[in-house]
Amino acid sequence: MNKGDIMETETGWEDVEVIHAYTRKDAMDDGVLVDLSGLAREAGFRWPLAVTRAVYEMLEPSEELKARGQSVTGRAWDMLFILRVAARRGDGQEISFSPLFLNKPGEPPEHKGLRAVTGPGDDGEPVITVMLPGED
Repeated sequence: MNKGDIMETETGWEDVEVIHAYTRKDAMDDGVLVDLSGLAREAGFRWPLAVTRAVYEMLEPSEELKARGQSVTGRAWDMLFILRVAARRGDGQEISFSPLFLNKPGEPPEHKGLRAVTGPGDDGEPVITVMLPGED
């Protein structure tokens, strides 16, 4: 093939029957992903947004923090705000960002490194997934 020639898109998988596909919806039904699209829309995101179970568990405050007024919604809102700021400065399909989370009263909040990845949803629509580094 010469430089500039159009490459064939054949991968060898065109005629293979798909036995099983694990969709984004399946991951949400199983609890592997948690849909935050409603809150994300309120925060100004146009695309559906989900977080991995590990990120969601980070958003859940301890009982001690709940007693002091923290909630999953509040912590998620803070994370989404920091993501929006990072998204305005970034470009591409992946954005790294580090929101601060209070884990114990009386201790300083900690930066939690996260990444947001855009890609196609089950029907090819654009979606955002927020995950820990090393998750995919």
